Formats: sequence, structure tokens, C-alpha cells
Amino acid sequence: MKTALQPDGLMVDLLKNPETAIVSNSRPTFSWVVNDSKPNAHQEAFQILVASSSEKLGAGEVDVWDSGEPDPGSVWKSDNRSVHVPYDGNDLAEDTTYHWKVRTWNGVGNVSPWSESETFVTGSWANEHTTDCAPLAVTEVAPCVMVEKDIGHWFVDFGRAAFATVAVTIESPDDREIQVVLGEVPEGRYGINPDPGGSRRYQVIKLQLRPGKHRYQVEIPSDPRNTKDFAICMPEDLFEVYPFRYLELIGVPGQLTREAVHQLTVHYPFDDDAAAFTSSSKVLNDVWDLCQYTMKATSFSGYYVDGDRERIPYEADVYINQLGHYCCDREYAMGRRTHEYLITTPTWPTEWILDSVLIAWNDYVYTGNEASIRHYYEDLKAKTLTAIAREDGLITLKNMNDEVLESIHFAGRSAEQFNRGIEDNPDWPQAERDGFDMRPVNAETNAFHYRAVVLMSLIAEALGEDEDLLWYRERARLIRETFVAKLVDPVTGLVLDGEGSTHSSLHANMTALAFGLVPEANHDAVVDHLKSKGMACSVYGSQFLMEALYEAGEDDFALTLLTSTSERSWAHMVYDVGTTIALEAWDDRFKPNQDWNHAWGAAPASIIPRHLMGIRPESPGFETIVIQPQPGALEWAELKTPTIRGGVTVRFNHVPLQMFHLETETPPNTTSTVVLPTLDSDDPVVTVDGRRVAGRVDRNGIVVTGIGSGWHVFERSV
Repeated sequence: MKTALQPDGLMVDLLKNPETAIVSNSRPTFSWVVNDSKPNAHQEAFQILVASSSEKLGAGEVDVWDSGEPDPGSVWKSDNRSVHVPYDGNDLAEDTTYHWKVRTWNGVGNVSPWSESETFVTGSWANEHTTDCAPLAVTEVAPCVMVEKDIGHWFVDFGRAAFATVAVTIESPDDREIQVVLGEVPEGRYGINPDPGGSRRYQVIKLQLRPGKHRYQVEIPSDPRNTKDFAICMPEDLFEVYPFRYLELIGVPGQLTREAVHQLTVHYPFDDDAAAFTSSSKVLNDVWDLCQYTMKATSFSGYYVDGDRERIPYEADVYINQLGHYCCDREYAMGRRTHEYLITTPTWPTEWILDSVLIAWNDYVYTGNEASIRHYYEDLKAKTLTAIAREDGLITLKNMNDEVLESIHFAGRSAEQFNRGIEDNPDWPQAERDGFDMRPVNAETNAFHYRAVVLMSLIAEALGEDEDLLWYRERARLIRETFVAKLVDPVTGLVLDGEGSTHSSLHANMTALAFGLVPEANHDAVVDHLKSKGMACSVYGSQFLMEALYEAGEDDFALTLLTSTSERSWAHMVYDVGTTIALEAWDDRFKPNQDWNHAWGAAPASIIPRHLMGIRPESPGFETIVIQPQPGALEWAELKTPTIRGGVTVRFNHVPLQMFHLETETPPNTTSTVVLPTLDSDDPVVTVDGRRVAGRVDRNGIVVTGIGSGWHVFERSV
């Protein structure tokens, strides 16, 4: 019986819609989502056809490349690759349109229908590694609320803020001028705050009307700070944008209809349906909506930037933005392009330079594509900053020199932009550092260093760099040994802020816990310390606090923070501040110059999928998946999240310490490891699809391995 279904989700390199972009790689790679009507399905072979026209492809007249059938009458040729299969035909031509399709064999004789054909367009070949991206998209958004406040004075609420301009159709009897008012912050029921403070936006633009009925697109004046020097500028073939939710039109002749007014939003192509989350907590649902939309709204430049005030990429922003974006859309090119930009244009904090290695690893494990880590391998080695380490393995900026600065590309543009040089930065703004005692050798900085070295060993392993693998493994061992000996208080068991310090901040302890530097004997003391501090960090620091809590199995407290309605919470952004895009800080009072459009404030976009629902790549490209829900006291939840191999759905029902019911759906060509809560019982038995199975008990829960694709049901009760 044939169960293989038509493949979909076709990609060329990392492009979901390659027909809209330009491919500059002369040997592109092909990816697709395998489909099957039965569970536990795996692809065993494939056939790719590439032709010079859709007509030839449809007629089977393949004039460019045929990868071949797996059984051409002789020996069966197995190949389970469904992501990043390299083109292996005759040389492609520059500036040419090609068409391709694929079919799969999910077993001998079990061949799928052909996929729909996909188009890709080549450009000029790049001389070296390049990450191609899709062009930005423009979406017209209609008003949610539209009120005529006075004769010719209209107020419009578009429902959500966006980087955009306005298009309006007006019929005028003569030449006249009207006012267009844009803003982020409301005033009263039908007004815009003209003095929102800080970097919150308000602007009045004059619009000249002509006699007759015309559609006008408002031209946003350039802001010298975010459109010159080091900022990422809008593409020349688009228009300048401004973040706003509210619009007032003053002096309009005649009547306006809703159909006449639109917010022209600009964003990277985004699939709003790729991810979805709902749960028994309304607060958590609203936090998810805020953070998911932030991934889309802040993509307006085609790079991960730090908000409207500067429009500059920073590694810390990229780490949070990348993980959130990957969890919300099957889109990886924009994140990779931003990461590669920062490799050669780094910013100033020591920890953020180290972040480049963390970002590179995230890119690799989510895509399964090694092109970027291979091309930038030597740069990534430099970004571990082992060159400024002491003999005992710990790093200090006292050892920084021009040679090291050059190796990490902190020269030229970066050195000019950040002319104070490189500095340790436990958190930002500085007031959010929980009294961190800055020292020449800082624990928080060295926790990031340790993590970068550990991940560099894994990158070396992935690339077959065996000597480097052994060196980085040994270096990680040395760093950990020294860290525990010199930066952990032997009396309290807490991590000290730095060498010679007697202070133990939230930051020193949360990063050490998140990155595996806390000895088992000190685990409870560090966890209790973090819980006593609460959210004593910025929205940026919250990413690592949440990672630390889930790593420690403290999902009850983590959920408390995720669903908090205090001033230091995401719910505060939604309910009290009223923003629809994540903030740069918890509130205006914590950073008076903050803007209201900062993706680094959207940590739950990744924390909810990766930790609360527990969906993470166990091997590169999600060939194997780990599903480890950590529900805390949450009664039920359901999440759909994308992977490069297809969507994953997880839902659970939960009675704490009594029952946990889990349902998972994973795509073909994957295998999962599922980890269920112990419910405080050492009994390893769980029910899988109606059968009693003995799992393996470890510190994370009850582990069940080898779960195939499709829909599966797990139950555990005590």
C-alpha cells in the first residue's frame, strides 16, 4: 500500500520562496518536507528534477538535472537526505530562471506523487560564501477603529504597531494641505500622545493634496540617527518606515471610508500560521501573542536590529531574536545574514562577541546546514576569545591587544563606531545589573566564554576538525575547573561576581547555571538564590534567567515569571504599557530613552517553545528531536512550531503530581526522544500509544527514546 504523500515546503538554500529572491550560489542546495499518511515514516530515497522551463518540467523533458531514480533496474540506492541536498548537475547559468520538483520513496515501491514545481532565479555568482535573502514584503493593514473626531479630523487605530507608512485615498476639490500624525502612544480614547518621551515615536507630516481623487503614499522623513553612518538602511527600492499604531488625519475634505486608509507595513516574509500557542493561562497566551508578533514586526530592515532608535545589529539582540524567529517561522536566512554581518562588524561587549559562537551553533542545529560555520570557522575560533585567557583558562580584558582585536574584526567600522573599545557588560542598561561587582576577571563573562568554548568543540566535531575538537574539550575542562575553584564561594556555594569579589549577583549565578558551571552540590543554593532575586535583570538578561531555571528543572518558578503581571513582566508590557511589540526595557522608568519595538524584549518567543513545551533539535537539522515539556502548574497547553523538516505539534493536559497526558505530532524523516515529568515518582513506566513502556529515569524526567514520526500519545500517572 502506498502511503507516501506529496512533498511540500520546498526550499532552495535557505529560501522558502526562492522565486522572489536571487540565488547567488552556483551549487545551491534543495530541501523539502517529507509527508506520509502512516506513522513512523522515513524517506529512503528521492528524485529531483530541474528544468529550464515549467513546460519542460511538467512534460518530463528534463534538460538541466535529474538526480536519478533509486532503482533504475539494478541496485537500490538509499538516500534519506531531505534537507540541503546539493545540486549535482551541469553548471547552472547566471541570471536564469529554473524550475524544480521532487518526489520521495518512503520505502521500496512506496513512491510519493511529485511535489508542486518551484521556481528559483540565479543572479551573478558570488565569489565566496553568501547568504541570500528574500526581498522585504509590504502588507496593507486596514483600520481596526476609525472615528471622525471633528469635521475633517480623523483618528485611526490599526490595532498593532508596525514599521510602516500610510496610504490614503482622498477626493479634494482643490490644492490644499492636510496634516498626517503618526504615533505609538495613545492619549485618551481617540488621540495620540504628542510628547511620549524617550524614543517613543510621534511625528506630524504635511501632505499636499491635488484636485480630484488620488491615492497618496505618505513619505516618511529620514531620521539622521537611524538612516546614516552605522545604521541598517531600508532598501533603495522601498520607502522609509516609521513605527506607529495610531494615525490622525487633520483637514481632510469630504468623507473617508475604511477602504481609503491603510497602514503599509514592511517586514521580512513571515508565515503567520507557522507557529501557534494556546494554554489554560490567558496571561501566557497574551505574552505569546506579543512576542510572536514582535518577530514579524521588527524584521522590517531584513536584519535583526535593536529597534528604531539606532537600527543597528547587536549580537545580544540577535541571540534572542534568532531563537524566537526560528521558533515562530521556518525562516533561517535573515538570521544567518545578520549573524554573518556581525562576525565582521562586531559590537563592544565582551559577552556579545562570545555570543557569535552561540548564534553560529543555533544556526547549525536548527538548519542542519554547515556552510556558514565552515566558511567562518577561523573567525569563530577567534570569537571564543581564548587569546585573552590566562594560563588557568579564565579570560580578562587586561590581555586584549591589537592582534586579538584584528582577529575578531574589531577594527575599522566597529572601532570607529564603538570608540571606547571592548568592555565587559553583565546587563544593559547598567542599572539592571543587580549590583554586579565589576572585576578584571568577571564570572558572568567567563560563563559566556565557557559556553563558547564548549560549542566550539561541537562545531569542530561537526566539521571533522579532530585536533581542534580535542583542544577545545580540554580547554572547556580547564575553564570549568578554574571557574569552580576561583569564582565559587566555598561557604555559600554561590558564584561570586568576579575574582576578589564577595558579591553574588543574579547575573553571575544565572549564567553559570544556564551554561553548566554550577557543581551538583551547589545546585540548590544557586537555585534558591535566583528565586530569591526574581526578575532582577533586564529583558535581555531574562533570556538567560529563564534558560537557567528550566535547565535546573525549576519550571514552577519559571512559569511564575512568564505569567507574572508585576512591573517586571511581559504582561506589564501588554496590559499596563499597552504596547503590541516588545519593549527595550520592562518599563519606561527603567530606561527613559527606550523604544517600543525591541525584539530582545521577546524572550518568551523561544522560551515557550524550547523550554515550557520543550521542543528542541537533538541533532542538527531536527533529524532527531527532543520533546521535554516542563509545565510547572500549567493545566494544559498546545503548541505548533516549525522546523526545517516540517511542523511539530505538542499538547498536554496536566494535574500536578498526579497525571500528565502528552500528545505529539512530528514530521516524517525524524525520530524523537520524549521526556515526561516524573510527578515526583521513580516509577519509570509510561504508557505510549496504549502500551506500557519502561522509560529511563534521569534528572530531567522519564526518558523514552526512538519515537517515530506521526501522532503519538504518552500518559503517566501516579
